[in-house]
Amino acid sequence: MEFFMQLFPGIGTFFAVEPVIAVARIVLIVFGFVLACLGFKRTLEPLIMVPMGIGMMAVNCGMMFLTSGTVGNLLLDPLVSDASAIVDAMQVNFLQPIYNLTFSNGLIACLVFMGIGARSEISFLLAKPWSSMIIAIFAEMGTFAALAAGVLAFGLTPEQSAAMATIGGADGPMVLFSSLMMAPELFVPISIIAYLYLSLTYGGYPYIIKLMVPKKYRGIDMYVEVPEVSQKSKFLFIIITCTVLCLLLPVAAPLLLSFFIGMAVKEAKINKYTELLEEGLSYFGTFFLGLILGVLCEASTILNPTVIIILVIGILALAISAVGGLLGGWLMYLVHKAKREDFNPTIGIAGVSCVPTTAKLAQHAAQDENPFAVILPVAMGSNISGVITSAIAAGIFVTTIGMV
Repeated sequence: MEFFMQLFPGIGTFFAVEPVIAVARIVLIVFGFVLACLGFKRTLEPLIMVPMGIGMMAVNCGMMFLTSGTVGNLLLDPLVSDASAIVDAMQVNFLQPIYNLTFSNGLIACLVFMGIGARSEISFLLAKPWSSMIIAIFAEMGTFAALAAGVLAFGLTPEQSAAMATIGGADGPMVLFSSLMMAPELFVPISIIAYLYLSLTYGGYPYIIKLMVPKKYRGIDMYVEVPEVSQKSKFLFIIITCTVLCLLLPVAAPLLLSFFIGMAVKEAKINKYTELLEEGLSYFGTFFLGLILGVLCEASTILNPTVIIILVIGILALAISAVGGLLGGWLMYLVHKAKREDFNPTIGIAGVSCVPTTAKLAQHAAQDENPFAVILPVAMGSNISGVITSAIAAGIFVTTIGMV
């Protein structure tokens, strides 16, 4: 038996760990396979789910007996913290440099945010600015509800609860950054669950839309007149907004700078930089984000008792945010109706800042009932407002949560 375990250590380690760990590894291997296949079929977001699923399978299959006599792997050790130990790990674990130099300091989140900014069109926000901002504020309802639930119902510290509650903003990079700032000890499980849940918005949010918006309202078409705003005016709006928000919320400055520099580069027509951010750094960040999140799904990490609480708070936050956004959409419908204008309340779901997923969900919901309905421009305006609002909420949390 000992010879067999040495010959096939990946299999042998199943017998060298506690049964609950062994079973969890098997479950995670199967789960990783399912995620990768669902990403392949485009049922879930392929850019995240394919590398995440394969990474999850590899880390739970690739366990081995280390020289210290413990069971581990040669992919990544997220728990190493001593400076000399980190240097040693970087020379052994092939994903350790990526994790320590880009992941655990929030850089990878900023790279993704640069790409989001470079893809965002400020004109969509300016088409209906007040409607977009009000919907985005309503869509933060889940974040604040989850914060209260974490402290009052689960007995978490305000910092832990706030870090988990940011899942309600449905902004993956923001969740990574916020959890690092407020609850670094829970950074790994919060990040994993956040991205798993964000992919599930593909499957869950359409049902919430159908539940809250009757069929005849989902098919409302809208006439949207995008205002003629000069390139100079848009550029000035971007840099002034960035300056003001960084001044008010310096703790969120890395993410704010990343988002607005992407937008500024696009509006300045610096095509080489725009191409770099959109097609280079953005996809680099997204690929390694998915891969490392998968590798972090090692059985002993997932079996942390706090994971159950994160699962509950995360789904609560995302569900209430969707409901809040749609309530904001209904409010805007009533406001526009009073002015004899059309407004599709489905746009409310786009206030949840999972760019551009929720905006596309709003458009699909409208087109399912009316093939000629076009609400995507206004939905994208709410999406962009949602990103900005999520950054503001995260900055307020990080700045003030220690006072609670």
